[in-house]
Amino acid sequence: MRLNKYIAQAGIASRRKADELTLNGNVKINGAVLKELGYDVKDGDVVEVNGITIRPSAAKIYIMLNKPKGYITSARDEKNRPVVTELVTDIEERLFPIGRLDYNTSGMLLMTNDGDLANKLMHPKYKVVKTYRARVSGVVSNERLAHLRKGVDIGGFITAKAQAEVIKQGERSAIVEIKIHEGKNRQVRKMFAAVGNKVLDLERIAIGDLQIGHLKEGHYRKLSKSEIEYLGRM
Repeated sequence: MRLNKYIAQAGIASRRKADELTLNGNVKINGAVLKELGYDVKDGDVVEVNGITIRPSAAKIYIMLNKPKGYITSARDEKNRPVVTELVTDIEERLFPIGRLDYNTSGMLLMTNDGDLANKLMHPKYKVVKTYRARVSGVVSNERLAHLRKGVDIGGFITAKAQAEVIKQGERSAIVEIKIHEGKNRQVRKMFAAVGNKVLDLERIAIGDLQIGHLKEGHYRKLSKSEIEYLGRM
């Protein structure tokens, strides 16, 4: 089994992040640091990540977490900020997030130890749609909506077409629902900034057809069989 897949199936990180761990010297094979990608793990090999011996998990776990603000979408943080894995307290398997949510963004985050599914859902070619509900400053005019829908420059990158609708317009702020399939860093915030509205609050409410529903902030649940099958078909 390829090393990055081995690490992913152990619930340490996605395949892409597993490659980063290897290149950074965090992985040992039989006691020796390995920095070359593409190694095939053989029977009897002892694989360590950050000094901990790992093994692939036989049981695949899939959960939906309603991430609160103030948590890092990671398994650990160098600045000792709270991380999302600390919210999952009664599952023995090591889980890692599928994709990311900004520190100040709340809402749906999927977590798993299934590296193959995580790799698929994060790959840009699959164009998985994410739905956000944003509270933004000022008035979101039809002209600004048109810009969001067409695509805007967020600093050397033109975003793809988005779906955007004003849910409620107040005197000083608006609630807007926006759907995108890209995942650039702080993309939604940058998109609104590009049209003249500052994001005051941001929540991800759906990934594909999966809805956050009434799941309370900071809580999580296991995905149903039908939900897992749906993700596999995406």
